[in-house]
Amino acid sequence: MKYSYLSHLYCPKCDQTYGVQERHQLCSCGSPLLVAYNLGELKNVFHRNQLRERKPDLWRYHELLPVFDEKNVVSLGEGMTPMLKLNALGENMGIQQLYMKDEGMIPSGSFKSRGAAVGVSKAKELGIERIAMPTNGNAGAAWSLYCARAGIHSTIVMPVDAPEITRKEVIAAGADLYLVDGLIGDAGKIVGQAVAEHGFFDASTLKEPYRIEGKKTMGLEIAEQFDWEVPDVILYPTGGGVGLIGIYKALRELQTLGWIDAEKMPRLVAVQSEGCAPIVKAWEEGKSNAEAWEDASTIAFGINVAKALGDFLILDAIKQTNGCAVAVSDEMILQELKTAACMEGAFICPEGAAAFAAARHLHEKGWISTNERVVVLNTGAGIKYPDTIQVNVPILNRGEKIHRPG
Repeated sequence: MKYSYLSHLYCPKCDQTYGVQERHQLCSCGSPLLVAYNLGELKNVFHRNQLRERKPDLWRYHELLPVFDEKNVVSLGEGMTPMLKLNALGENMGIQQLYMKDEGMIPSGSFKSRGAAVGVSKAKELGIERIAMPTNGNAGAAWSLYCARAGIHSTIVMPVDAPEITRKEVIAAGADLYLVDGLIGDAGKIVGQAVAEHGFFDASTLKEPYRIEGKKTMGLEIAEQFDWEVPDVILYPTGGGVGLIGIYKALRELQTLGWIDAEKMPRLVAVQSEGCAPIVKAWEEGKSNAEAWEDASTIAFGINVAKALGDFLILDAIKQTNGCAVAVSDEMILQELKTAACMEGAFICPEGAAAFAAARHLHEKGWISTNERVVVLNTGAGIKYPDTIQVNVPILNRGEKIHRPG
């Protein structure tokens, strides 16, 4: 059986198609390109029980990934992250079947490793030697590390306010790092100039077609971890939204293969911060595209994206699944981060905390019912954001006793 059943690239706006043996960025109309597979052929030869004997990483789904030759796979063991049932936090929220898919338990400490693994592998297969990308931190860290493993040079531009740990990951990987006094959109403009002047391959979000294929493996894993019975609700912290788009794409592909119920799709929820909520605003106004958010700012730095290139794909995925978009405050995010750690021992990232805060809010509104199976994506490890927890502890003199709390 073939390693990949990759067919072609297509534009979701104008339906133009492209080959997969050449390098491509956006469609000529300016839209991101999506990946298509020969699902009809694959359905006859690939069955879900074949996965039982495979390694517990995302490459177990290689038929549904875009790399033709296994020798081009660049991997650090990413994938098959834990699906944890959170009994205490679920009881506290009033959601009896609350689950967390913990992407903090992955190389580089964030779900960005998925997109990097597949994107870098395909770049290697296409003979790309240099990439450049803007980032809010974690994506740049992941792509730098995977590029180092692949022998590909990387140039990364991130806002000066990005988490310091992600900067150090980029530098440790030997990439060229530049900081900009601005937002990720400002970093993107600098990368665009470098791409034009120096011929780097632009690995910006959705400006290359293959990052989304790595992110979609979250959807494949969720289905497999629930024994091919999909949950009722999936909440995803949304900046560029590639993961949400990818999860939706994965579940549609599984429906085509006949691996999951064709009549049931989880309600997808795009979660943003009140300080940067362009998708929520567009959703509430019934629009198919989002306007750029002015003066974007949030403690959940990974979702501080004022304008997402794939906004229309995010909004369509929400609409097609009867989902919604919701914004939460930074105060709610910090409180949920502490609550998850105290009740479940889970030190989650601020973006993951935003998704938990949204789950609580939607249950209080009645949008999520008590008995529904709810999956929250924690997209990174809390230790990558040390400044979210303010440390103020007593210092003891040598020999001083600890007093019993009153």
